[in-house]
Amino acid sequence: MLRELFGLGPAVDYKSLVDQGAIILDVRTKGEYDQGHIDGSINISVDALPNHLSRFKDKNKPIITCCASGMRSGSAKSLLLSKGYKEVHNGGSWYKLESKLS
Repeated sequence: MLRELFGLGPAVDYKSLVDQGAIILDVRTKGEYDQGHIDGSINISVDALPNHLSRFKDKNKPIITCCASGMRSGSAKSLLLSKGYKEVHNGGSWYKLESKLS
């Protein structure tokens, strides 16, 4: 379970998910996000995420979380799953995730 929570489970084809309309949710602070991010990603800090869940109305739409290292994105994944979102993936570091999308 910990392996899956922190994005260490089975290999995920992130590029395919994004091509099919997955949301990339960057849960770093605005300042971190402004210093570099994946084009098209949505920035909501992990602390503010509970107040912004209404932005993600379709709980069946895939969501890929990312941050600086994978810790905050793991927390965001857990939160989203606990709120009924069905397909949430921890993409880990935004920079590494970006390279997987190329």
